[in-house]
Amino acid sequence: MSLDGAKVALVGGGVIGGGWAGRLVEHGFDVAIYDPHPDSERRVREMLDNAERAWSRLTMAPRRRGKARFCASLAEAVADAGFIQESAPEREDLKRKILAEIDAHARPDALIGSSTSGLLPSKLQAGMRRPERFFVGHPFNPVYLLPLVEVCGGEKTSETVLDRALAFYAGIGMKPLRIRKEIDGFVADRLLEALWREALWLVHDDVATTEEVDDAIRYGAGLRWAMMGTFLVYRIAGGEDGMRHFMAQFGPALKWPWTKLMDVPELTASFIDKIAEQSDAQAGGLSIRDLERKRDDGLIAIMQGLKIEDFAAGRLLAGHEARLYEASGHNAPTTQDPAKPLALHGATARPDWVDYNNHMTEARYCQVFSDTTDAFLIHVGMSEDYRREAGTFFTVETHTRLLGEVRGLEPVSVTTQVLKADEKRLHLFHEMRHGRTGELVATSEHMLLHVDAQSRRSAPMREPVAGTVADIALAQANLPQPEGAGRRVGDRP
Repeated sequence: MSLDGAKVALVGGGVIGGGWAGRLVEHGFDVAIYDPHPDSERRVREMLDNAERAWSRLTMAPRRRGKARFCASLAEAVADAGFIQESAPEREDLKRKILAEIDAHARPDALIGSSTSGLLPSKLQAGMRRPERFFVGHPFNPVYLLPLVEVCGGEKTSETVLDRALAFYAGIGMKPLRIRKEIDGFVADRLLEALWREALWLVHDDVATTEEVDDAIRYGAGLRWAMMGTFLVYRIAGGEDGMRHFMAQFGPALKWPWTKLMDVPELTASFIDKIAEQSDAQAGGLSIRDLERKRDDGLIAIMQGLKIEDFAAGRLLAGHEARLYEASGHNAPTTQDPAKPLALHGATARPDWVDYNNHMTEARYCQVFSDTTDAFLIHVGMSEDYRREAGTFFTVETHTRLLGEVRGLEPVSVTTQVLKADEKRLHLFHEMRHGRTGELVATSEHMLLHVDAQSRRSAPMREPVAGTVADIALAQANLPQPEGAGRRVGDRP
């Protein structure tokens, strides 16, 4: 299913349902939400604010935000939806009742997914009239940032429905993991449950506090897990002989009495009090929303770092950004006069873009110009397929002039002129103007070199990029040289 291929309904607006709302709204969906809790709208609205804040930091790729509306009944919410996600409390009897009601009121062709973290889909779909369209889509908190979603069908689930669900989740930037067999807890939660049991024993036996247990993870293995998981980490630990050597060396340790995974401490009132008090101290007075924002910023930093390495969640993010950029290019004006500078990009100086003078920082000017170059390349046909099969452009030289102030929340627009182009090189000149006054606030001159996708060395452009660039360069050949073009640092005006 494409990004704009369905209207979406969410039944349940708690932590998970609100997280789904955040991800979907940030990907352009208008979402209908039903949750009978009297405070659900406030809670979801706050999560939507956090989701918008997070995605504005995660990527600069263009996005169209959708809207959320809150419905008075389940029937109203699901009536015209093509995709429905249930996120009710984790009780089998309650979920079966709600899913039967969804089934009764939804369109015959609507897909119905459940966010259950461990209940078997065959049991949940048992009371549905159309069980073939039901599946589990189990996400992880925060849903609007973490890409993993476990997808599992029941005995009566259609393979076609599963394929459509996998495509839908992938289209909103997620990593759908198809669960091969029905199993309680699926895959990820079974791993988490094992760690959680051992963590409870460590706190129960006063070996460590809640904060010390978390420190053992976040300063150690957790950093490796973010990039490589478990098996790849242990393969590396085996040295040049790999996993076989690791298993021979450390396999016997599995028989040592290190863990208590077959048991769990009794959750007495005093033990729960201990955990709660240690957790309160660990939070340091921060509210849940404060902690959510710290969590979001940390996740963004990790994913952005992994993007630089082109690995794991970073590779997923990079690919998703490329699709967002390409999709935005499809909506770019195509009727502009090629004999004039092209208006392909604009932006607004967000609060986090400004310095202590409430002035857009130099880095953000450069970012807007870089995004403008990307918009131009998309305009001339540099798609994700082109980059993979033919090549891309590297900026090899640039010169930026800052001529005026752009303050927080002020808009800017940028035009692009092709100064010169040959089979390998592209010489661009961008002019940034204030979106309200039209004042010229900055210019940036760029020399780009086309490189081959495989060799990563300079190579001639291919079609359709080569032809479109040549046409624009020819159309703009008679434009006057813009003021500032060819300038060097220190040149007098």
